[in-house]
Amino acid sequence: MAEQRTPRRGGARPSRPAPLVIAGRTVACGVSLAVLAVSGFAWYTVNDLNGVTRSHALDEAKKNAPKHLDKSLNILLIGLDSRKDMDGNDLPKEFVQDELHAGSSEIGGYNTNSLIVLHIPPSGKVQAVSIPRDDWVQTYGADGKMHKVKEAYGFAKDAAEQKLRAKGVKGADLEHQSREAGRSATIQTVQKLLDIPIDHFAEVNLLGFYDIAKALQPITVCLNKPVNDPIVSRVTDSKGNVIKPGGGTGLQLPAGESQLNAAQALSFVRQRHNLTNGDLDRTHRQQAFIASVEYKLKQQGVLDDLGKLQSLLDVVKKDVVIDDDWQILDFAQQAPNLTGGNVEFNTLPIDKFANIGGQEVNQVDPVKLRRIVKQLFGQAAPAAPAPAAGTDAPDAAPPANAADTTVDVLNGSPVTGAAGDESKALVALGYKAGKATNSDTRPKATTVKYGAGAKDAAEQIATRYGATATAASTVPAGHVQITLGTEYTAPGAPATDPSPSASLQMQGPPVKAGGVPCVD
Repeated sequence: MAEQRTPRRGGARPSRPAPLVIAGRTVACGVSLAVLAVSGFAWYTVNDLNGVTRSHALDEAKKNAPKHLDKSLNILLIGLDSRKDMDGNDLPKEFVQDELHAGSSEIGGYNTNSLIVLHIPPSGKVQAVSIPRDDWVQTYGADGKMHKVKEAYGFAKDAAEQKLRAKGVKGADLEHQSREAGRSATIQTVQKLLDIPIDHFAEVNLLGFYDIAKALQPITVCLNKPVNDPIVSRVTDSKGNVIKPGGGTGLQLPAGESQLNAAQALSFVRQRHNLTNGDLDRTHRQQAFIASVEYKLKQQGVLDDLGKLQSLLDVVKKDVVIDDDWQILDFAQQAPNLTGGNVEFNTLPIDKFANIGGQEVNQVDPVKLRRIVKQLFGQAAPAAPAPAAGTDAPDAAPPANAADTTVDVLNGSPVTGAAGDESKALVALGYKAGKATNSDTRPKATTVKYGAGAKDAAEQIATRYGATATAASTVPAGHVQITLGTEYTAPGAPATDPSPSASLQMQGPPVKAGGVPCVD
Protein backbone atom coordinates (compact mmCIF):
# COMPACT_ATOMS: atom_id res chain seq x y z
CA MET A 1 0.00 0.00 0.00
CA ALA A 2 1.29 3.45 -0.83
CA GLU A 3 2.35 5.66 2.03
CA GLN A 4 -0.66 7.42 3.54
CA ARG A 5 -0.39 11.14 4.15
CA THR A 6 -2.37 13.35 6.44
CA PRO A 7 -4.96 15.47 4.63
CA ARG A 8 -3.77 19.02 4.30
CA ARG A 9 -5.88 22.13 4.43
CA GLY A 10 -6.20 25.13 2.21
CA GLY A 11 -4.25 26.43 -0.73
CA ALA A 12 -3.02 29.68 -2.22
CA ARG A 13 -5.32 32.68 -1.76
CA PRO A 14 -6.18 34.52 -4.96
CA SER A 15 -6.24 38.29 -5.22
CA ARG A 16 -10.05 38.43 -5.42
CA PRO A 17 -12.83 35.83 -5.10
CA ALA A 18 -15.32 35.09 -7.84
CA PRO A 19 -18.74 33.46 -7.39
CA LEU A 20 -19.21 30.04 -8.97
CA VAL A 21 -21.96 27.55 -9.33
CA ILE A 22 -23.18 25.36 -6.50
CA ALA A 23 -24.10 22.10 -7.95
CA GLY A 24 -22.00 19.18 -7.32
CA ARG A 25 -21.89 18.26 -3.77
CA THR A 26 -24.40 19.13 -1.24
CA VAL A 27 -24.87 15.57 -0.46
CA ALA A 28 -23.44 13.25 1.76
CA CYS A 29 -24.17 11.07 4.55
CA GLY A 30 -26.48 9.75 7.01
CA VAL A 31 -26.42 7.23 9.58
CA SER A 32 -26.82 3.68 9.05
CA LEU A 33 -26.74 5.39 6.28
CA ALA A 34 -27.93 7.63 3.95
CA VAL A 35 -26.10 10.49 2.79
CA LEU A 36 -26.47 13.29 0.93
CA ALA A 37 -26.47 16.57 0.65
CA VAL A 38 -23.62 17.52 -1.31
CA SER A 39 -25.37 18.29 -4.49
CA GLY A 40 -24.41 21.65 -3.86
CA PHE A 41 -20.88 22.75 -3.68
CA ALA A 42 -18.90 21.72 -6.59
CA TRP A 43 -17.35 24.88 -7.71
CA TYR A 44 -15.61 27.50 -5.75
CA THR A 45 -12.68 29.82 -6.25
CA VAL A 46 -9.42 28.72 -4.67
CA ASN A 47 -10.23 31.22 -1.93
CA ASP A 48 -13.62 29.63 -1.34
CA LEU A 49 -11.92 26.27 -0.96
CA ASN A 50 -9.51 27.60 1.65
CA GLY A 51 -10.19 25.80 4.90
CA VAL A 52 -11.79 22.71 3.38
CA THR A 53 -9.85 19.55 4.24
CA ARG A 54 -7.78 18.38 1.29
CA SER A 55 -6.90 14.75 0.60
CA HIS A 56 -4.29 12.82 -1.39
CA ALA A 57 -6.57 9.77 -1.65
CA LEU A 58 -6.82 10.00 -5.46
CA ASP A 59 -3.08 9.46 -5.93
CA GLU A 60 -3.15 5.66 -6.08
CA ALA A 61 -6.34 5.45 -8.16
CA LYS A 62 -4.94 7.79 -10.80
CA LYS A 63 -1.98 5.47 -11.44
CA ASN A 64 -4.24 2.84 -12.97
CA ALA A 65 -7.25 4.88 -14.08
CA PRO A 66 -8.92 4.09 -17.42
CA LYS A 67 -8.50 6.77 -20.06
CA HIS A 68 -11.13 9.42 -20.71
CA LEU A 69 -12.79 9.28 -24.12
CA ASP A 70 -13.70 12.99 -24.01
CA LYS A 71 -13.37 16.04 -21.75
CA SER A 72 -15.97 14.88 -19.25
CA LEU A 73 -15.47 14.75 -15.48
CA ASN A 74 -16.43 12.04 -13.01
CA ILE A 75 -16.92 13.09 -9.39
CA LEU A 76 -17.42 10.51 -6.65
CA LEU A 77 -19.64 11.70 -3.80
CA ILE A 78 -18.97 9.72 -0.62
CA GLY A 79 -21.40 9.69 2.29
CA LEU A 80 -19.57 8.35 5.34
CA ASP A 81 -21.62 6.65 8.04
CA SER A 82 -19.53 7.75 10.99
CA ARG A 83 -20.60 9.22 14.30
CA LYS A 84 -17.13 10.68 14.79
CA ASP A 85 -15.60 14.04 13.89
CA MET A 86 -12.58 14.63 11.67
CA ASP A 87 -10.20 13.88 14.56
CA GLY A 88 -11.89 10.62 15.56
CA ASN A 89 -13.76 11.98 18.57
CA ASP A 90 -17.31 10.77 19.23
CA LEU A 91 -20.01 13.23 18.23
CA PRO A 92 -21.98 14.45 21.26
CA LYS A 93 -24.52 11.91 22.54
CA GLU A 94 -27.24 14.54 22.78
CA PHE A 95 -26.73 15.30 19.09
CA VAL A 96 -26.53 11.76 17.70
CA GLN A 97 -28.96 9.94 19.98
CA ASP A 98 -31.37 12.48 21.38
CA GLU A 99 -31.80 14.92 18.49
CA LEU A 100 -31.17 12.75 15.43
CA HIS A 101 -32.26 9.35 16.80
CA ALA A 102 -29.24 7.92 14.99
CA GLY A 103 -28.03 5.41 17.56
CA SER A 104 -24.74 5.75 19.40
CA SER A 105 -21.14 6.44 18.39
CA GLU A 106 -20.41 2.72 18.66
CA ILE A 107 -22.49 1.81 15.60
CA GLY A 108 -22.14 2.71 11.95
CA GLY A 109 -18.38 2.29 11.83
CA TYR A 110 -16.80 3.71 8.70
CA ASN A 111 -19.19 2.42 6.07
CA THR A 112 -19.73 4.49 2.94
CA ASN A 113 -23.46 4.04 2.79
CA SER A 114 -23.91 6.46 -0.08
CA LEU A 115 -21.76 6.36 -3.21
CA ILE A 116 -22.80 8.51 -6.16
CA VAL A 117 -20.81 9.07 -9.35
CA LEU A 118 -21.62 12.42 -10.96
CA HIS A 119 -20.71 12.42 -14.67
CA ILE A 120 -20.38 15.92 -16.14
CA PRO A 121 -19.99 15.86 -19.94
CA PRO A 122 -18.58 18.73 -22.01
CA SER A 123 -22.20 19.50 -22.95
CA GLY A 124 -25.62 18.01 -22.37
CA LYS A 125 -27.32 16.30 -19.45
CA VAL A 126 -25.38 15.48 -16.29
CA GLN A 127 -25.82 11.83 -15.30
CA ALA A 128 -25.50 10.58 -11.74
CA VAL A 129 -25.48 6.92 -10.71
CA SER A 130 -25.86 5.52 -7.20
CA ILE A 131 -24.16 2.27 -6.23
CA PRO A 132 -26.29 0.34 -3.69
CA ARG A 133 -24.31 0.04 -0.49
CA ASP A 134 -24.68 -3.76 -0.09
CA ASP A 135 -23.38 -4.68 -3.57
CA TRP A 136 -20.99 -7.64 -3.22
CA VAL A 137 -17.84 -6.65 -5.12
CA GLN A 138 -14.11 -7.10 -5.39
CA THR A 139 -12.46 -4.47 -3.20
CA TYR A 140 -9.11 -2.82 -3.90
CA GLY A 141 -6.63 -1.01 -1.71
CA ALA A 142 -7.82 -2.90 1.37
CA ASP A 143 -7.42 -6.66 1.82
CA GLY A 144 -8.30 -7.34 -1.83
CA LYS A 145 -11.23 -9.61 -0.98
CA MET A 146 -14.91 -9.64 -1.84
CA HIS A 147 -16.94 -7.38 0.47
CA LYS A 148 -19.95 -5.14 0.40
CA VAL A 149 -18.89 -2.02 -1.48
CA LYS A 150 -19.62 0.12 1.59
CA GLU A 151 -17.01 -1.82 3.59
CA ALA A 152 -13.94 -1.04 1.45
CA TYR A 153 -13.36 2.15 3.47
CA GLY A 154 -13.54 0.54 6.91
CA PHE A 155 -11.38 -2.50 6.12
CA ALA A 156 -8.64 -0.33 4.59
CA LYS A 157 -8.80 2.16 7.47
CA ASP A 158 -8.48 -0.61 10.07
CA ALA A 159 -5.50 -2.18 8.29
CA ALA A 160 -3.74 1.17 7.96
CA GLU A 161 -4.46 2.04 11.58
CA GLN A 162 -2.73 -1.09 12.82
CA LYS A 163 0.41 -0.29 10.82
CA LEU A 164 0.38 3.36 11.88
CA ARG A 165 0.00 2.47 15.58
CA ALA A 166 3.03 0.21 15.28
CA LYS A 167 4.97 3.25 14.03
CA GLY A 168 3.87 5.32 17.03
CA VAL A 169 1.23 7.42 15.26
CA LYS A 170 -1.67 8.30 17.54
CA GLY A 171 -4.48 10.75 18.22
CA ALA A 172 -5.81 12.97 15.47
CA ASP A 173 -2.88 12.12 13.18
CA LEU A 174 -3.79 8.43 13.42
CA GLU A 175 -7.39 9.23 12.45
CA HIS A 176 -6.40 11.50 9.56
CA GLN A 177 -3.89 9.12 8.02
CA SER A 178 -5.99 5.96 8.40
CA ARG A 179 -9.00 7.69 6.85
CA GLU A 180 -6.83 8.49 3.85
CA ALA A 181 -6.38 4.76 3.35
CA GLY A 182 -10.15 4.29 3.56
CA ARG A 183 -10.83 6.97 0.97
CA SER A 184 -8.21 5.56 -1.38
CA ALA A 185 -9.68 2.05 -1.14
CA THR A 186 -13.19 3.33 -1.81
CA ILE A 187 -12.13 5.31 -4.87
CA GLN A 188 -10.12 2.40 -6.30
CA THR A 189 -12.98 -0.04 -5.70
CA VAL A 190 -15.55 2.14 -7.48
CA GLN A 191 -13.14 2.93 -10.32
CA LYS A 192 -12.40 -0.77 -10.89
CA LEU A 193 -16.02 -1.85 -10.50
CA LEU A 194 -17.35 0.59 -13.11
CA ASP A 195 -14.18 0.83 -15.25
CA ILE A 196 -14.28 4.63 -15.34
CA PRO A 197 -11.71 7.20 -14.16
CA ILE A 198 -12.55 9.11 -10.97
CA ASP A 199 -11.32 12.68 -11.42
CA HIS A 200 -12.44 14.21 -8.13
CA PHE A 201 -14.24 13.24 -4.95
CA ALA A 202 -16.03 14.83 -2.02
CA GLU A 203 -16.67 13.17 1.34
CA VAL A 204 -19.16 14.29 3.96
CA ASN A 205 -20.14 12.60 7.21
CA LEU A 206 -23.21 12.63 9.41
CA LEU A 207 -22.45 15.98 11.01
CA GLY A 208 -21.73 17.53 7.62
CA PHE A 209 -25.10 16.49 6.29
CA TYR A 210 -26.85 17.93 9.31
CA ASP A 211 -24.97 21.24 9.12
CA ILE A 212 -25.86 21.67 5.44
CA ALA A 213 -29.50 20.78 6.02
CA LYS A 214 -29.67 23.17 8.97
CA ALA A 215 -28.26 26.01 6.90
CA LEU A 216 -30.88 25.40 4.20
CA GLN A 217 -33.95 24.40 6.25
CA PRO A 218 -36.82 24.15 5.64
CA ILE A 219 -36.34 21.82 2.68
CA THR A 220 -39.30 20.66 0.60
CA VAL A 221 -39.64 16.94 -0.19
CA CYS A 222 -42.45 14.91 -1.73
CA LEU A 223 -43.71 11.40 -0.96
CA ASN A 224 -45.95 9.20 -3.09
CA LYS A 225 -47.56 7.80 0.06
CA PRO A 226 -47.53 8.60 3.80
CA VAL A 227 -44.72 7.23 5.95
CA ASN A 228 -44.58 6.12 9.57
CA ASP A 229 -41.21 4.83 10.78
CA PRO A 230 -41.45 4.39 14.57
CA ILE A 231 -38.30 4.15 16.66
CA VAL A 232 -37.60 0.65 18.00
CA SER A 233 -35.23 0.61 20.96
CA ARG A 234 -32.17 -1.59 20.96
CA VAL A 235 -32.30 -4.44 23.49
CA THR A 236 -29.18 -5.73 25.25
CA ASP A 237 -28.51 -8.39 27.87
CA SER A 238 -26.83 -7.84 31.25
CA LYS A 239 -23.39 -7.98 29.59
CA GLY A 240 -24.24 -5.38 26.99
CA ASN A 241 -24.61 -7.84 24.12
CA VAL A 242 -27.17 -6.74 21.54
CA ILE A 243 -30.20 -9.04 21.53
CA LYS A 244 -32.38 -6.89 19.31
CA PRO A 245 -30.70 -4.23 17.14
CA GLY A 246 -33.50 -1.68 17.13
CA GLY A 247 -33.87 0.93 14.41
CA GLY A 248 -36.34 3.34 12.93
CA THR A 249 -36.06 7.10 12.52
CA GLY A 250 -39.30 8.33 14.08
CA LEU A 251 -40.23 10.00 10.79
CA GLN A 252 -43.94 10.63 10.21
CA LEU A 253 -44.96 12.43 7.02
CA PRO A 254 -48.11 12.58 4.89
CA ALA A 255 -48.27 11.90 1.16
CA GLY A 256 -47.42 14.91 -0.98
CA GLU A 257 -45.06 17.77 -0.15
CA SER A 258 -43.63 18.46 3.32
CA GLN A 259 -41.26 21.05 4.73
CA LEU A 260 -38.42 19.42 6.69
CA ASN A 261 -36.06 20.77 9.32
CA ALA A 262 -32.49 19.41 9.56
CA ALA A 263 -33.32 16.49 11.88
CA GLN A 264 -36.29 15.45 9.73
CA ALA A 265 -34.14 15.73 6.60
CA LEU A 266 -31.64 13.29 8.08
CA SER A 267 -34.46 10.87 8.93
CA PHE A 268 -35.85 11.25 5.41
CA VAL A 269 -32.59 10.15 3.75
CA ARG A 270 -31.65 7.43 6.24
CA GLN A 271 -34.97 5.58 6.63
CA ARG A 272 -34.80 1.99 5.37
CA HIS A 273 -37.34 0.18 7.55
CA ASN A 274 -41.01 0.28 6.57
CA LEU A 275 -40.07 0.84 2.92
CA THR A 276 -41.10 -1.68 0.26
CA ASN A 277 -37.57 -2.07 -1.14
CA GLY A 278 -35.57 -1.14 1.96
CA ASP A 279 -32.13 0.25 1.13
CA LEU A 280 -32.96 0.57 -2.56
CA ASP A 281 -35.89 2.89 -1.81
CA ARG A 282 -33.62 4.80 0.55
CA THR A 283 -31.23 5.40 -2.34
CA HIS A 284 -34.07 7.05 -4.29
CA ARG A 285 -34.80 9.20 -1.22
CA GLN A 286 -31.20 10.38 -1.26
CA GLN A 287 -31.39 11.28 -4.93
CA ALA A 288 -34.69 13.13 -4.49
CA PHE A 289 -33.27 15.09 -1.57
CA ILE A 290 -30.30 16.22 -3.65
CA ALA A 291 -32.65 17.34 -6.43
CA SER A 292 -34.77 19.27 -3.91
CA VAL A 293 -31.71 20.97 -2.42
CA GLU A 294 -30.43 21.96 -5.84
CA TYR A 295 -33.85 23.36 -6.72
CA LYS A 296 -34.00 25.36 -3.49
CA LEU A 297 -30.53 26.79 -4.03
CA LYS A 298 -31.46 27.91 -7.52
CA GLN A 299 -34.88 29.28 -6.57
CA GLN A 300 -33.48 31.30 -3.68
CA GLY A 301 -30.75 32.79 -5.84
CA VAL A 302 -27.89 31.34 -3.79
CA LEU A 303 -26.01 30.44 -6.96
CA ASP A 304 -25.92 34.07 -8.04
CA ASP A 305 -25.32 35.71 -4.67
CA LEU A 306 -21.74 35.62 -3.45
CA GLY A 307 -22.77 36.56 0.11
CA LYS A 308 -25.32 33.74 0.41
CA LEU A 309 -22.95 31.31 -1.23
CA GLN A 310 -20.11 32.20 1.10
CA SER A 311 -22.24 31.83 4.24
CA LEU A 312 -23.24 28.34 3.13
CA LEU A 313 -19.66 27.38 2.34
CA ASP A 314 -18.57 28.52 5.80
CA VAL A 315 -20.95 25.99 7.33
CA VAL A 316 -19.47 23.00 5.53
CA LYS A 317 -15.77 23.82 5.51
CA LYS A 318 -15.28 21.93 8.74
CA ASP A 319 -17.16 18.84 7.55
CA VAL A 320 -16.21 18.32 3.89
CA VAL A 321 -13.13 16.53 2.50
CA ILE A 322 -12.14 17.00 -1.17
CA ASP A 323 -9.20 15.93 -3.29
CA ASP A 324 -6.22 18.24 -3.53
CA ASP A 325 -6.52 18.55 -7.32
CA TRP A 326 -9.96 20.14 -7.25
CA GLN A 327 -9.45 23.45 -9.04
CA ILE A 328 -11.93 25.97 -10.37
CA LEU A 329 -10.55 26.03 -13.90
CA ASP A 330 -11.37 22.34 -14.31
CA PHE A 331 -15.06 23.16 -14.13
CA ALA A 332 -15.44 26.39 -16.05
CA GLN A 333 -16.94 24.66 -19.09
CA GLN A 334 -19.03 22.13 -17.18
CA ALA A 335 -20.62 24.48 -14.63
CA PRO A 336 -23.66 25.48 -16.77
CA ASN A 337 -24.69 21.83 -17.08
CA LEU A 338 -25.40 21.59 -13.36
CA THR A 339 -27.99 24.34 -13.30
CA GLY A 340 -31.54 24.43 -14.56
CA GLY A 341 -32.38 20.87 -13.52
CA ASN A 342 -30.12 19.35 -16.14
CA VAL A 343 -29.25 16.36 -13.92
CA GLU A 344 -30.70 12.83 -13.87
CA PHE A 345 -30.10 10.31 -11.08
CA ASN A 346 -30.21 6.53 -11.61
CA THR A 347 -29.57 3.57 -9.32
CA LEU A 348 -27.43 0.77 -10.72
CA PRO A 349 -29.27 -2.57 -10.84
CA ILE A 350 -28.69 -5.63 -8.72
CA ASP A 351 -29.19 -9.19 -10.01
CA LYS A 352 -30.59 -10.71 -6.84
CA PHE A 353 -30.41 -10.74 -3.06
CA ALA A 354 -28.10 -13.40 -1.65
CA ASN A 355 -26.58 -14.65 1.58
CA ILE A 356 -22.81 -15.02 1.43
CA GLY A 357 -20.89 -16.00 4.53
CA GLY A 358 -23.87 -15.14 6.70
CA GLN A 359 -24.24 -11.67 5.20
CA GLU A 360 -27.27 -10.39 3.31
CA VAL A 361 -25.83 -8.88 0.12
CA ASN A 362 -26.77 -7.67 -3.35
CA GLN A 363 -25.31 -9.93 -6.01
CA VAL A 364 -24.34 -7.90 -9.08
CA ASP A 365 -22.89 -8.52 -12.53
CA PRO A 366 -19.82 -6.27 -12.98
CA VAL A 367 -19.88 -6.74 -16.77
CA LYS A 368 -23.44 -5.46 -16.96
CA LEU A 369 -22.74 -2.54 -14.64
CA ARG A 370 -19.78 -1.39 -16.72
CA ARG A 371 -21.74 -1.64 -19.93
CA ILE A 372 -24.67 0.30 -18.47
CA VAL A 373 -22.44 3.05 -17.12
CA LYS A 374 -20.55 3.47 -20.38
CA GLN A 375 -23.76 3.65 -22.37
CA LEU A 376 -25.39 6.02 -19.91
CA PHE A 377 -22.33 8.27 -19.97
CA GLY A 378 -22.20 8.15 -23.76
CA GLN A 379 -18.85 6.39 -23.73
CA ALA A 380 -19.73 2.90 -24.92
CA ALA A 381 -16.70 1.16 -26.37
CA PRO A 382 -16.86 -0.44 -29.83
CA ALA A 383 -18.69 -3.75 -29.75
CA ALA A 384 -16.41 -6.70 -29.04
CA PRO A 385 -16.61 -9.94 -31.04
CA ALA A 386 -19.40 -12.18 -29.80
CA PRO A 387 -18.11 -14.79 -27.29
CA ALA A 388 -18.05 -18.40 -28.35
CA ALA A 389 -20.90 -20.66 -27.34
CA GLY A 390 -20.80 -21.45 -23.66
CA THR A 391 -18.68 -18.43 -22.83
CA ASP A 392 -19.41 -14.91 -21.71
CA ALA A 393 -17.60 -11.64 -21.29
CA PRO A 394 -15.00 -11.52 -18.48
CA ASP A 395 -15.91 -9.79 -15.24
CA ALA A 396 -12.52 -8.07 -15.33
CA ALA A 397 -9.11 -8.55 -16.89
CA PRO A 398 -7.56 -11.83 -15.67
CA PRO A 399 -4.34 -11.63 -13.64
CA ALA A 400 -0.97 -11.89 -15.31
CA ASN A 401 -0.52 -15.51 -14.22
CA ALA A 402 -3.84 -16.72 -15.71
CA ALA A 403 -2.10 -18.88 -18.32
CA ASP A 404 -0.28 -20.71 -15.52
CA THR A 405 -3.45 -21.39 -13.53
CA THR A 406 -5.48 -24.56 -14.06
CA VAL A 407 -9.18 -24.28 -13.27
CA ASP A 408 -11.21 -27.33 -12.21
CA VAL A 409 -15.00 -26.92 -12.34
CA LEU A 410 -17.31 -29.22 -10.37
CA ASN A 411 -21.03 -29.05 -11.05
CA GLY A 412 -23.17 -29.14 -7.93
CA SER A 413 -25.96 -27.19 -9.59
CA PRO A 414 -29.14 -28.48 -11.26
CA VAL A 415 -27.98 -27.00 -14.59
CA THR A 416 -26.94 -29.81 -16.93
CA GLY A 417 -23.57 -29.21 -18.59
CA ALA A 418 -22.78 -26.16 -16.43
CA ALA A 419 -19.28 -27.41 -15.53
CA GLY A 420 -18.30 -27.76 -19.19
CA ASP A 421 -19.77 -24.38 -20.11
CA GLU A 422 -17.97 -22.64 -17.28
CA SER A 423 -14.70 -24.37 -18.11
CA LYS A 424 -14.94 -23.14 -21.71
CA ALA A 425 -15.73 -19.63 -20.54
CA LEU A 426 -12.70 -19.55 -18.25
CA VAL A 427 -10.40 -20.95 -20.94
CA ALA A 428 -11.61 -18.13 -23.20
CA LEU A 429 -10.42 -15.71 -20.51
CA GLY A 430 -6.90 -17.17 -20.61
CA TYR A 431 -6.97 -19.86 -17.90
CA LYS A 432 -5.93 -23.50 -18.36
CA ALA A 433 -8.68 -26.10 -18.59
CA GLY A 434 -8.76 -28.61 -15.77
CA LYS A 435 -11.42 -31.12 -14.76
CA ALA A 436 -15.03 -30.40 -15.71
CA THR A 437 -17.23 -32.91 -13.96
CA ASN A 438 -20.05 -33.39 -11.48
CA SER A 439 -19.52 -32.68 -7.81
CA ASP A 440 -20.09 -35.15 -4.99
CA THR A 441 -21.49 -32.29 -2.89
CA ARG A 442 -24.33 -29.82 -3.52
CA PRO A 443 -23.46 -26.54 -1.80
CA LYS A 444 -26.10 -23.81 -1.88
CA ALA A 445 -23.68 -21.10 -3.00
CA THR A 446 -20.84 -21.49 -5.49
CA THR A 447 -17.44 -21.87 -3.84
CA VAL A 448 -13.97 -20.99 -5.10
CA LYS A 449 -10.90 -22.61 -3.54
CA TYR A 450 -7.27 -22.40 -4.56
CA GLY A 451 -3.95 -24.10 -4.07
CA ALA A 452 -0.51 -22.57 -3.55
CA GLY A 453 0.39 -19.83 -6.03
CA ALA A 454 -3.15 -19.37 -7.37
CA LYS A 455 -4.54 -16.77 -4.98
CA ASP A 456 -4.68 -13.84 -7.45
CA ALA A 457 -6.38 -15.90 -10.12
CA ALA A 458 -8.87 -17.34 -7.61
CA GLU A 459 -9.86 -13.93 -6.31
CA GLN A 460 -10.44 -12.68 -9.83
CA ILE A 461 -12.45 -15.76 -10.77
CA ALA A 462 -14.51 -15.40 -7.59
CA THR A 463 -15.89 -12.08 -8.88
CA ARG A 464 -17.84 -14.06 -11.52
CA TYR A 465 -19.81 -15.91 -8.89
CA GLY A 466 -20.14 -13.40 -6.06
CA ALA A 467 -17.98 -15.72 -3.96
CA THR A 468 -14.96 -15.37 -1.68
CA ALA A 469 -11.82 -17.26 -2.69
CA THR A 470 -10.36 -19.41 0.09
CA ALA A 471 -7.11 -21.34 0.35
CA ALA A 472 -7.42 -25.14 0.56
CA SER A 473 -4.68 -27.71 1.13
CA THR A 474 -6.77 -30.24 -0.84
CA VAL A 475 -6.41 -28.21 -4.04
CA PRO A 476 -3.15 -28.79 -5.98
CA ALA A 477 -0.65 -25.98 -6.37
CA GLY A 478 -1.45 -23.73 -9.31
CA HIS A 479 -5.07 -24.89 -9.39
CA VAL A 480 -8.37 -23.17 -8.68
CA GLN A 481 -11.36 -25.36 -7.86
CA ILE A 482 -14.89 -24.05 -8.50
CA THR A 483 -17.89 -25.92 -7.15
CA LEU A 484 -21.09 -24.60 -8.70
CA GLY A 485 -23.84 -24.35 -6.08
CA THR A 486 -27.54 -25.10 -6.31
CA GLU A 487 -28.26 -21.37 -6.74
CA TYR A 488 -25.88 -21.08 -9.70
CA THR A 489 -26.90 -19.00 -12.70
CA ALA A 490 -24.60 -18.35 -15.64
CA PRO A 491 -22.54 -15.20 -14.94
CA GLY A 492 -23.06 -12.41 -17.41
CA ALA A 493 -26.26 -13.87 -18.86
CA PRO A 494 -28.17 -10.58 -18.48
CA ALA A 495 -25.44 -8.88 -20.54
CA THR A 496 -26.63 -10.70 -23.67
CA ASP A 497 -29.89 -8.69 -23.83
CA PRO A 498 -30.03 -7.35 -27.41
CA SER A 499 -32.32 -4.43 -26.59
CA PRO A 500 -30.64 -1.12 -25.65
CA SER A 501 -33.50 -0.36 -23.28
CA ALA A 502 -32.98 -3.70 -21.55
CA SER A 503 -29.24 -3.08 -21.29
CA LEU A 504 -29.91 0.20 -19.50
CA GLN A 505 -32.50 -1.16 -17.11
CA MET A 506 -31.96 0.48 -13.74
CA GLN A 507 -33.06 -0.24 -10.19
CA GLY A 508 -36.27 1.75 -10.33
CA PRO A 509 -37.17 4.88 -12.30
CA PRO A 510 -34.75 7.82 -12.63
CA VAL A 511 -35.01 10.83 -10.32
CA LYS A 512 -34.83 14.07 -12.28
CA ALA A 513 -33.66 17.42 -10.96
CA GLY A 514 -35.31 20.73 -11.74
CA GLY A 515 -38.05 20.58 -9.11
CA VAL A 516 -39.19 18.58 -6.10
CA PRO A 517 -39.52 14.94 -7.27
CA CYS A 518 -41.91 12.57 -5.49
CA VAL A 519 -40.58 9.20 -4.28
CA ASP A 520 -41.67 6.38 -1.98
